[in-house]
Amino acid sequence: MNTIVIIPALNAERTVGGVVRDALAHVETVLVVDDGSSDTTGAAAAAAGAVVVRHEINRGKGAALKTGFAWALERDAEGVVTLDADGQHLASEIPKFIAAHAEKNADLIVGGRAHLFHGMLPRRRLANRFSAWGVGFASGVGITDSQSGFRYYSAKLIRAVPLYSDGFDMESEVIVRAGRAGLHVCTIPIELGFVNGLATSHYKPVKDTLKIFWTVFKVLVATRWPFRA
Repeated sequence: MNTIVIIPALNAERTVGGVVRDALAHVETVLVVDDGSSDTTGAAAAAAGAVVVRHEINRGKGAALKTGFAWALERDAEGVVTLDADGQHLASEIPKFIAAHAEKNADLIVGGRAHLFHGMLPRRRLANRFSAWGVGFASGVGITDSQSGFRYYSAKLIRAVPLYSDGFDMESEVIVRAGRAGLHVCTIPIELGFVNGLATSHYKPVKDTLKIFWTVFKVLVATRWPFRA
């Protein structure tokens, strides 16, 4: 299977190289989308063996992922695995996603962290649970962790589902659009390198959670809520 790993990265020069090297143990191609970093993220990723595409200005995680999706489709990828550049996601878990796709033929596989929520700071735990409830309700899919960036996306989904958000909310938008389009979405449990990513994450629990709900509401309106598209 031609699976490409995509790593969106912003100012991750200290960690991205290790993530790339670990990922290359499981796939042939790793793409790092340097989303306007002000440090040497791109150079560190390239030195570790990644292909690097750079945004000259910071456009947001969703925009970085969409750039990566387009790049992968141009190279006839059957699917992509996405993970973060800070080392929280363990590249050793990548085979779980590939095996789950082969077994379940799912179009979107989310690496769930709900069994680890107790180790998060209260505000992050609350934000994750609240957004998972809202996204699950809107999508009609049983989602326990809507904010995990460790995922498998099939080429079928990438081609079929239009995505308009450029921030963290894109990862919620795609769940809702995929679920309402009748695509197969599932969750698998994953382990993490560390549970609380507060020091390395660019996610703002209050601001970004509210933005997620606004995006989900717009998707519901666009897909003629409560009917599926």
